[in-house]
Amino acid sequence: MTPTPAERGALADAIRSARDAAGAGPRAGIAAAIVLEDRVVAVGVNEVHLHHDPTRHAEIVAIGAACRALGRSDLSGATLVSTLQPCEMCLAAMRFSGIDRLVFAADKPRVAARYFQFPSITIDAFREASGQGFDYAGGVDAEKVLDLYADGDE
Repeated sequence: MTPTPAERGALADAIRSARDAAGAGPRAGIAAAIVLEDRVVAVGVNEVHLHHDPTRHAEIVAIGAACRALGRSDLSGATLVSTLQPCEMCLAAMRFSGIDRLVFAADKPRVAARYFQFPSITIDAFREASGQGFDYAGGVDAEKVLDLYADGDE
């Protein structure tokens, strides 16, 4: 899968947001966006430590914001864009919401294992288990964020 110009633009914005978040505190910045019909409808940053809630990953925050902005829980036709390969929870939320495209920067093999609770489950295995329910492009502009995720301090 090749990212569209809108998806690439959303990723560039997410990378800036992730770097801003990393500069504001001791944790790695993670940011995500939802793109629908070539426009960003929602963004999210990791809020795990802000809210003391392990489910507040950037992707979950962005999905929730998109659902509220659009007034629906079905995000079919949308793309999830993230600075880090989504974890298993976020991939499941992506599929529950109907998102069928994924673009991410830093990929699992090149970041700290702490970001993934089921390290033996690859994104391809997850995709296969979902009935090929989504397409993805991973490692897009990864060199711009790998330093953020080297130690796993989310």
